[in-house]
Amino acid sequence: QVQLVESGGGSVQAGGSLRLSCTVSTTSERPFSRAGMGWFRQAPGKEREFVAGIIYNSASTYYADSVKGRFTISRDNAKGTLYLQMNTLKSEDTAVYYCGMAKTILTSRLVSNYDYWGQGTQVTVSS
Repeated sequence: QVQLVESGGGSVQAGGSLRLSCTVSTTSERPFSRAGMGWFRQAPGKEREFVAGIIYNSASTYYADSVKGRFTISRDNAKGTLYLQMNTLKSEDTAVYYCGMAKTILTSRLVSNYDYWGQGTQVTVSS
């Protein structure tokens, strides 16, 4: 059974920082170290959108234009944990943030390329 649990969300003022974590429990058939991972977010009334992605060995990372230069995705395969460091937060970053496990060793900007998701963590940025 694969399980993803996000933590680290909260309320912060614009310009502040938060660090999200996603702890992943996997099986021998789907090891964390062999899975691309991604962070997505969903604001009320909007579709879930890609935020950042990282391939299985951290060699490549990808970001939405809206967060490039402010957010950093990373992973610790030994700990089975995915991170998202969010700096210089803006009110438009307010959303529920989800981590997802991709179906392959690569990451993707498409929701359909992920088959496991966490329950989400709320990030609220006040201006």
